[in-house]
Amino acid sequence: MEERSNSFFESLIFPLIFVALMWLFAIIDHLFGIDSFWWGTYPRSIQGLKGILLSPLLHSGFSHLLSNSVPFMVSGTFIVYFFKNVSFKAFGWMYLLTGVLVWMFARNITDSGHPVYHIGASGVVYAMVAFILFSGFFVRNRLSIVLSLVMVLLYSGMIQGILPNQEGISWESHLIGAVVGALVASFYKKEIKLGHRAENWDDAPPTPEEPKSFFLDRSTFEKTKYERHNEAEENENGV
Repeated sequence: MEERSNSFFESLIFPLIFVALMWLFAIIDHLFGIDSFWWGTYPRSIQGLKGILLSPLLHSGFSHLLSNSVPFMVSGTFIVYFFKNVSFKAFGWMYLLTGVLVWMFARNITDSGHPVYHIGASGVVYAMVAFILFSGFFVRNRLSIVLSLVMVLLYSGMIQGILPNQEGISWESHLIGAVVGALVASFYKKEIKLGHRAENWDDAPPTPEEPKSFFLDRSTFEKTKYERHNEAEENENGV
């Protein structure tokens, strides 16, 4: 139990560091009045390539940041703790692929002609939530299914975030992130299943047989009334 507890607290380290970096960028922006969206992803432009790495760390304000911090902490901790053998590989792919595909396919201009810069960790958050959710479909062991149900209960409201034409929201990042998370879950499904077995998350290991005790004498069910009667007479006669 103590080992599990230590492992859980260790699983908090990575998401805490990442969220701390997001808050550090936001505080610097606020203190120095920096318009950080210029460092975001501007699709299909050379200057927008830097956003592939930087945009998840940048946010339009503290409310935007807070809305991403909590689900990032929850889903990030789940991934590191329950999918530890693939956690950092999976996160790396989700981070990079989401950024690259947003740069390739997201809109770069509004209907009114204004440029669109995509910032925020929401695309990566959608990828992580989708990774946990779809692991239940692809891995199909008890743990992955339970985690999928937890994600549905916690974040089913995120579905509306992938609907198009939402003013001020990068729905493309959300949709692309969700697709990437599902693809990464499918790619690593065998490793996830092996990791769960190695950690005894998949199925409980067999336990040695223990003596069984019953409320009624087993002869009540295993012998006929005639056999029990003869056995009683033999015991009385000392046979």
